[in-house]
Amino acid sequence: MSGPHAHTLTVHGHSPVHELPARVKLVAMLLFVLAVVATPREEMWAFGVHALLALAVITVAEIPFGHVIKRVGVEVPFVVFALFLPFLGGGPTTELLGMQLSQEGLWGAWNILAKATLGVTASIILVSTTEVTAILRGLSELKAPASMVAIAGFMVRYLEVIGSELRRMKIAMAARGYSPTWIGQTRALATAGGALFIRSYERGERVHQAMLARGFTGVMPRTESSAAGVGTWGLGLSVPLSAWMITGVSLL
Repeated sequence: MSGPHAHTLTVHGHSPVHELPARVKLVAMLLFVLAVVATPREEMWAFGVHALLALAVITVAEIPFGHVIKRVGVEVPFVVFALFLPFLGGGPTTELLGMQLSQEGLWGAWNILAKATLGVTASIILVSTTEVTAILRGLSELKAPASMVAIAGFMVRYLEVIGSELRRMKIAMAARGYSPTWIGQTRALATAGGALFIRSYERGERVHQAMLARGFTGVMPRTESSAAGVGTWGLGLSVPLSAWMITGVSLL
């Protein structure tokens, strides 16, 4: 897997978070997200502590806050959905800014926003401190299905290839005078999308045949991984275990 695919996601550094093995960070992220999900929505203070834990990791890892904020935008669809809940929810209502809003809808919106934001932030920390190849290797070491790991690896590798193909097609269409101004002209765009799908499928077939010709047996070759002792696991799991302690208190 070539370097540029990882550089667009990873913030290179030498912090303690960067030095942790990928499998430790994967387990830590999963445990942290599960702790956030298990936290009752009414316990706002607990979500505040979870956010402080994530902020502490970001600071230790020396990840620029602008980098994190820019990528948190991936949760926009969840935000849009959550904004409608106070208006669509049933049950008792409360007045806010002159509007009657559902109390259950407000709690639901808060629950989605808080948990989605913390979950996305945890994933951003992972990909910002770990190369994509290391994440895939970590999944293999954690005994994830080999087919799933292989598919994920190819997806990351060829997303940029397909994106480049799409950009070339758009340039070719623009050079031929394509400038959509009404809905009838979207037919050309749909045709281009179909052509891109066929090209991607055919490219995948050619790549697979080439791999088989080179002795591919369905399992990607593995590289040596760094050791993870008790101290390493203890350091890596300190944050998610703290999050679970907070969640436990909030459940009492």
